[in-house]
Amino acid sequence: MAKRSKGQRAPASGDVATNRRARHRFQVLEKMEAGIELRGSEVKSLRVGKAQLNEAYAVVDKGEVWLRGAHIPPYLPASDQNHDPDRPRKLLLHRREIERLIG
Repeated sequence: MAKRSKGQRAPASGDVATNRRARHRFQVLEKMEAGIELRGSEVKSLRVGKAQLNEAYAVVDKGEVWLRGAHIPPYLPASDQNHDPDRPRKLLLHRREIERLIG
């Protein structure tokens, strides 16, 4: 488990990253839990605890939900197999949940 410096807070139980600032800027009317499609080096990087969700948002595109603006930094030991840190990532939701988001 990665050690946290003095200024960092641990995410909520079971979460890898949390955007606490969003609750202060916006009124949360509904909460939804979704999976995320990741590559191997992204999983390792998230376990280190370096993800940034400050500017992240979700977009529905062609019946799929995508997470954009999330930054997962490259995992240094996997230098030759790293990922693009700012690439869009597919969110995994049930079909009826996506249809409800669309309206």
